[in-house]
Amino acid sequence: MERKKKHNHQQIPRFPLHCSSLLLLALLSVSSISSTSAQAFDYGDALKKSLLYFESQRSGRLPYNQRVTWRDHSGLTDGLEQGVDLVGGYYDAGDHVKFGLPMAFTITMLSWGIIEFGDQIANAGELEHALEAMKWGTDYFIKAHTSPNVLWAEVGDGDTDHYCWQRPEDMTTSRQAYKVDENNPGSDLAGETAAAMAAASIVFKKTNPHYSHLLLHHAQELFEFGDKYRGKYDGSVGVVKSYYASVSGYMDELLWAALWLYEATDREEYLKYVINKAHCFGGIGWAISEFSWDVKYAGIQIKASKLLEKEKDKQNIHILNQYRSKAEHYLCSCLNKNINASNNIERTPGGLLYIRQWNNMQYVSTAAFLLTIYSDFLRDSNKKLDCPAGTVDHKEILNFAKSQVEYILGSNPMNMSYLVGYGSKFPTRVHHRGASIVSYRENKGFIGCTQGYDNWYGRHEPNPNVLVGALVGGPDCQDNFMDQRDNYMQTEACTYNTAPLVGVFAKLLHLEDNREGDLVASS
Repeated sequence: MERKKKHNHQQIPRFPLHCSSLLLLALLSVSSISSTSAQAFDYGDALKKSLLYFESQRSGRLPYNQRVTWRDHSGLTDGLEQGVDLVGGYYDAGDHVKFGLPMAFTITMLSWGIIEFGDQIANAGELEHALEAMKWGTDYFIKAHTSPNVLWAEVGDGDTDHYCWQRPEDMTTSRQAYKVDENNPGSDLAGETAAAMAAASIVFKKTNPHYSHLLLHHAQELFEFGDKYRGKYDGSVGVVKSYYASVSGYMDELLWAALWLYEATDREEYLKYVINKAHCFGGIGWAISEFSWDVKYAGIQIKASKLLEKEKDKQNIHILNQYRSKAEHYLCSCLNKNINASNNIERTPGGLLYIRQWNNMQYVSTAAFLLTIYSDFLRDSNKKLDCPAGTVDHKEILNFAKSQVEYILGSNPMNMSYLVGYGSKFPTRVHHRGASIVSYRENKGFIGCTQGYDNWYGRHEPNPNVLVGALVGGPDCQDNFMDQRDNYMQTEACTYNTAPLVGVFAKLLHLEDNREGDLVASS
């Protein structure tokens, strides 16, 4: 039976790990040339499919307009034992635990994508679906935040969940719920959930002001709770340690939340928090080469950099410049523009950013997102990025982000799309309980805990249900990928892998449409 500790990492890398050799460097140019033949990418299709994925991951009572029809209601008694309604939210990956920290990061990234690229998403006809995906998460957070200093952190637990291979509709595993409160703090979880709700409040400000106000109220309370009662949530909720341990601690999430609250409220107290805590909370100390559900520093540094254009206070400018310096280290490390090679993020021979073997694509999608928004920032402010190994303009940054997206969509040595359901060749044995077992809508006969392992897990055939829009973990450091259900390091997908791509797909679609329009006009 499968027992995996799937998301724990050993350390926060200041600089990336390496598995390359001189041989790889020699092969780099050859592989890059052979694998990146001119392909046309349908970013509109990729955008549509990326948003469908979130419907596959829904927990709770599914709505009348549910488009992913192989799914049905699940987790309808979540929270009942604890006397609280915790129905809803998202399953983070191929299992059925509702983990608060990665779920909140997923919603923050969806919201950020809509804030930056909402017009482009709307032009593609997908804004309503993007808002629905976001709101499915924020509705759950409102339920989970039952009082100012109580936030429900998790429903279910990984250990019992991983002993079973069942559809979510058949779940017999524990649905024990776990919370953080004054006596059992979780500043990282409270901070990320505050960030998600503050970011979402910005999105809903014009179209749904009442809901926006409600989200902002929860965000402010959660930030105060996380800041006043400080501690790591995995110290309070021990069952999460093997799955989503908070390796980076809680200081990055508190800075992150304060930045989002400043954007949502324009209140100086939140900016002062980001300025005053910059040094002691590591905001201007850590030069980090990843941005993830755990490690927020690169995102913080890029958001803080963007405040420089409007800032008047000299003291603030001094600190914000230090944030920008660290942001630029991250960007230059993605672009391979630091002089010391160990300060650059490793790449596979086919050109993919490579951080670590387990679910590497999560770091690729977040990098593509941060590079894309910083490219826009440089274009709008008429500036360039000065890296130790050379100056880069906004077009070069965007082109590199685009190269990562193209790799994901099929321009790679395997000629495979790692976005499930996109293109002619994609992973068909995704490590996902619901997708790998006959749909509940087709066969309502109960499938038990071990029955799923016996009859479905080991099957060589493709999954009966296609997990459209899922971004799987992806290839290894040599661009190799094995499409096997038990190869969960590579074939499991997560909500926070796909979330950053929503905005990037919309941006690239917009550029493609404009380019085609320009060509028509010139002819």
